Amino acid sequence: MSTERRAPLDRKRVADTALRLLDEAGLDGLTLRAIARELDVKAPALYWHFKDKQALLDEMATEMYRRMVAGIALDPADTWQDRTRKANHGLRAALLAYRDGAKVFSGSRFTGTDHAVQMEENLRLFTAAGFTLADAVRASSTAYAYTIGFVTEEQGVHPRPDERREGFDVAERARLLAEFPLSAKAGAEIFEDYDRQFGEGLEIIVAGIAARYGVR
Repeated sequence: MSTERRAPLDRKRVADTALRLLDEAGLDGLTLRAIARELDVKAPALYWHFKDKQALLDEMATEMYRRMVAGIALDPADTWQDRTRKANHGLRAALLAYRDGAKVFSGSRFTGTDHAVQMEENLRLFTAAGFTLADAVRASSTAYAYTIGFVTEEQGVHPRPDERREGFDVAERARLLAEFPLSAKAGAEIFEDYDRQFGEGLEIIVAGIAARYGVR
């Protein structure tokens, strides 16, 4: 009989394993049974820690957030524009680190209060710049929703940065839409150069926030 001691089964170990398996199976293929098999335990053992798959997704999203902000120091010299850009570029990078990362993050609820540290600082920054609290929340939430939606669409084409799903060949799309020349030409703008696309879209959001709330 082996005397090697396994690490105790806890929420973090389960979430870490689930995030690792996410890259292999994607969200649809990620099951509690597969996670239990990887951990060499019976599936019911996981229910001591998570009542269902959504509870696990909540913990996975929380762990993704912890990893995203680990070691990041907020710059007190940031303007609200700087912080909006940094936060959302950082969020996109964090989501792209996992297959279906945006789907896991979207709609999940953080299981702790880790996120409140940066949230509080961001809201202080916005309100000090002249936003009401309600407007600061709306501005931040709009930028966040843009990033989640953008990455969801991006990962629909590129599940991982080095992968591209079949059916998104721009030249083939242009051939099929030859009778619609503008739509055909738009394919290159929709399905290529996501870094540029995201950056330009985020600048539209930043400019829109400034225009809507009259804050510079």
